[in-house]
Amino acid sequence: MSATVLSVNAGRLETVEGVRRPSGICKRPVEQIAVRDPGPKRGGLGSGVVGDAIGSRKHHGGETQAVYAFAREELDRWGRELGRDLPDGMFGENLTTWGLEVDDAEVGELWRVGLTLLEVCGPRVPCATFAARMREPRWVRRFADHGRTGAYLAVREAGVIDRGDPIEVVHRPGHGLTVPMFFRAAMGDKELTEVFLGARVLPEAEHEWLASLR
Repeated sequence: MSATVLSVNAGRLETVEGVRRPSGICKRPVEQIAVRDPGPKRGGLGSGVVGDAIGSRKHHGGETQAVYAFAREELDRWGRELGRDLPDGMFGENLTTWGLEVDDAEVGELWRVGLTLLEVCGPRVPCATFAARMREPRWVRRFADHGRTGAYLAVREAGVIDRGDPIEVVHRPGHGLTVPMFFRAAMGDKELTEVFLGARVLPEAEHEWLASLR
């Protein structure tokens, strides 16, 4: 089966038990989403998905976190481990994919999704809101240790994405620096940090953020 969009998901601001401010993490399937470049994290439009809410624009949204993709296969793996059903959108993803190795993607990879063009920018870093949403013991640590976080995407060509749209990898840079490797660098792997910074393969905002963690 070719890679497809199994579900497109969006959310409004809702209260999550144990979290002080409303969050947009509670995504639910919709028929289609319109995506565009939301501009910078501070002062921009927030999510790259029109009508999709973001609670904390300090940590979420902006050009390099415009759309979040997560593989259904990974949701199923977690579901088996946790002994519960995890619906599409449960991890706060805008795109639930099928047949695509999201976590094998290289930084800078380009995906044609329907009529849109999306660029892989980096990993999702788990946070307290995600843990509150999941209500699982030591969730942040468990998710981080597994290391397959899904991918944040930038919108290079705006448009509409429908459930069932094909996903085609139209460009792979070939440098071998994947999203999980970027995540390990962000989690403190100093050697990988220097590799990424030396290669200058990251979007400028992500490069500066990783450099600040040294």
